[in-house]
Amino acid sequence: METQIQYKNRGLILINIVLLTFMACLDSSIVNVVLPVMAGYFKVGMNSISVVVSTYLIAISATILIFGRLGDIKGTVKIFQIGTVIFIIGSFLCAISSTLYVLVLARIIQAVGAAGFMATSQGIITRVFPAGERGKALGVTGSFVALGTLVGPPLGGFIVDAAAWQYIFLINIPIGIFAFILGLKILPKDQENKKARLDVKGGLLFLVFIVALFAALIAGEQVGFTRPLVLAGFALAIVAFIIFLKVEITEESPLIQLNIFKNQLFSLSILCGFLLFVAMSCSNLVLPFYLQDVIKLSASASGLYLMTYPLVLFVVAPISGHLSDKMGSELLTLIGLLIFSGAFMAMATLNQNFQPVKLVVIIAIMALGNGMFQSPNNSLVMSSVPRERVGIAGSINALVRNLGLVVGVSVSTLILYSAMSSKLGYTVTTFVAGREAEFAYAMRVTYICAGLIAFTGAVLTAFRLLTGRRSARVPKS
Repeated sequence: METQIQYKNRGLILINIVLLTFMACLDSSIVNVVLPVMAGYFKVGMNSISVVVSTYLIAISATILIFGRLGDIKGTVKIFQIGTVIFIIGSFLCAISSTLYVLVLARIIQAVGAAGFMATSQGIITRVFPAGERGKALGVTGSFVALGTLVGPPLGGFIVDAAAWQYIFLINIPIGIFAFILGLKILPKDQENKKARLDVKGGLLFLVFIVALFAALIAGEQVGFTRPLVLAGFALAIVAFIIFLKVEITEESPLIQLNIFKNQLFSLSILCGFLLFVAMSCSNLVLPFYLQDVIKLSASASGLYLMTYPLVLFVVAPISGHLSDKMGSELLTLIGLLIFSGAFMAMATLNQNFQPVKLVVIIAIMALGNGMFQSPNNSLVMSSVPRERVGIAGSINALVRNLGLVVGVSVSTLILYSAMSSKLGYTVTTFVAGREAEFAYAMRVTYICAGLIAFTGAVLTAFRLLTGRRSARVPKS
């Protein structure tokens, strides 16, 4: 009976999931646009108001594995719905915040809710959609990630001009309530795993690891990675992670059953996803500086060029997901990573002589490679684990995305300004007016390094594909 209900309602189930996915991505991108307005409202500097963005990312990453494990224990649908409610409450608290401290606390609550449905959404899709349609469903989800990113900046600007910054959070409430009520009616019933329990000790250790690591990375970008406090943060993160691994090995019901990583398909897919997001984050950081500081475009004109990426991704992601259902995922992930890394090498040819058509074409090719990789890779990750682990697998996949984005910012910042400092002969930590050629050189170095990172993922994927075919040809005794 449950299978028939799932089959009948799976289109509505996908709508329910992509609504919340869209909302979370919209909320992430829409905030960046209104940070200056919020800084003026709270009478604080940009350094202070940026914590509104960083705490959201840290809180999601610190709690997403916990929710993934809870999904495997209590049921993915139940945790998905609880996450929705927490996100709605957090959005309301953000809108009525009277001080920056209250807003930051509200953003943490909002992020915890987002972690709840982000950790379990892929698990629900894996459970509801058969293998022959799973890639397409995950691809549609990827398209709404791109759409949320695309719509956020212009919608945020429109809302601030027409009303007030508080409304960027208030718009989440009706969408969230609708999604919650729809979920009550169409999401499948859960089955609890009463034998399993939550590894609280492991969860707390992982939380300490993520908070210390992200805080050290973010602080290092601003004040330098050699400061004692930053080094202490990295040391704390390392110690917490080592203890976490020891606990997971001995714990009867661990947060992560580490033997999941013995599955080569799962581990390599996760690693390749991480490498792609590191490279992508490098471009996200460098390209706006190039357009606005080197080419001297306005923020709105730069945004039009940058919109090429999510627009192409929105179209390509469901197509690649559909193709992965028909022809398998591994070859598509290899082709996607090769195209993606090639686009980075093409980006390295840009300089202060602006060629608009060339830029748009390269951005479109980069998005094409990303779209060809992500949906099939997500399908590989979720299809390589047994049903009772889809919650933790989905949360690991989402966590890796956030880790890759944060690490990418740190890596690109380090490479960019190290190369620029080397060219100038003195240390710089920002764009230097009148030194466009030096910035273009440093950007070239950054894109080459990012391209090599992405190409490493392609090599690993090719190795996985070749070894898989060889093992398939070995006759079984």
